[in-house]
Amino acid sequence: MNSPLITITLNPAIDQTVCVQNFQPGAVNLALSSSSNAGGKGVNVASCLADWGLPVLATGLLGRNNSEAFEALFKDKGIADRFIRVAGDTRVNIKLSDLANASTTDINLPGLTVGEAQWERLLTLLAADINPGSQIVLAGSLPQGLEPERLPVLIGKLRQWGAHVLLDSSGPALASALAAPRASLPDCIKPNRHELEQWAGRPLPTLDDVLACARQLQQAGVAEVVVSLGEEGALFVLDSSPALLARLPVQNPLSTVGAGDALVAGLSAARHQRLAGEDRARLAVAFATAKLARIGPHLPARDQVEQLARQVEVQHLQ
Repeated sequence: MNSPLITITLNPAIDQTVCVQNFQPGAVNLALSSSSNAGGKGVNVASCLADWGLPVLATGLLGRNNSEAFEALFKDKGIADRFIRVAGDTRVNIKLSDLANASTTDINLPGLTVGEAQWERLLTLLAADINPGSQIVLAGSLPQGLEPERLPVLIGKLRQWGAHVLLDSSGPALASALAAPRASLPDCIKPNRHELEQWAGRPLPTLDDVLACARQLQQAGVAEVVVSLGEEGALFVLDSSPALLARLPVQNPLSTVGAGDALVAGLSAARHQRLAGEDRARLAVAFATAKLARIGPHLPARDQVEQLARQVEVQHLQ
C-alpha cells in the first residue's frame, strides 16, 4: 500500500480555538490564548497522517477567498492539495476550550453553498485520483446545497472504483449513508456514542447497548464499526471476532478538539501498515491520546505516539 491515503472534506473549516479558565456563559471571559488552524475532519485526519510520515492526498471543496491557511498547512506537511476552489469563504468554527474542566464548547458557522457544477467536478477529479485498493477517509458534514442523499451516491462510486471507505459523519448525512444498499455502504464508520444514539433513535447508556448497536450495523453490511466513548476509550468491532475496548487515561488534556479525527487517522495508519486487532486499536487510541495534548491538527513525534500505543489497555468483549 504505497499509494497515498486520500481524505475527502466536503465542508472544511478554519478552527479558531480560544482557551479560557472556568468559562462562564453570559459573562465576560478572559481568554488565556487563541489560535487559528486550517481544519475540518478530513483535513485534520490528513494532517495527523502526514505527521506520522505517510503520503496523503487531501481533496474536497474549499472557499477561494480564505484558502491561505489550508495551502500553508498542505505545503508545510507535504500533503498533496487536490481541493476544488469554490467562490466564497470557508466557514470558521469557534472552539471555546475550558482548561479547568477539559470541556469544549463549539460554535460552528455556516459554510459554503455548493452547486451541481462543483459536485460534478469533484466526482470527475476523484475518478482520476482513485485506483483499486485506494484507502479513503470521507469525513465531516455536507455544505449547503448538497442534500444528505449525495453521500451514499459518492460512497457507492468510491466503492465501485475499488476503494476502501472509512466514513466519519453524523446526523442526516450518516443516516443517509447507512440507509444505502449494501454495495454503497461504507466499509468502516467511526461515530461517537451520541452520533450512534442519534442514528439508532434511542439512548445507548451501557457498553453492551453500544456493542449491540455496532453488531446490528455489521449485520447490515458495514464491515467495521469503531465508536469513540470519550474517557471510556473506544469500542472496536472490526470483524466477527470478539470486540475490543481500548483506552488510555490522559492527565490534563489541553484540548479535546480533533481527538476523534486523530482516532480516524490512527485507524487509517494502522490499516495502511497492515495492523489488525489489538495492534490496530492500540495505534488508533494512541493517536487520539497524543492529540489531546496539542492545539490544532498535529501529532507529537512518532516515538512518543509509539510509546503511548504500548501503554493502551485493551479488553476483549463478547
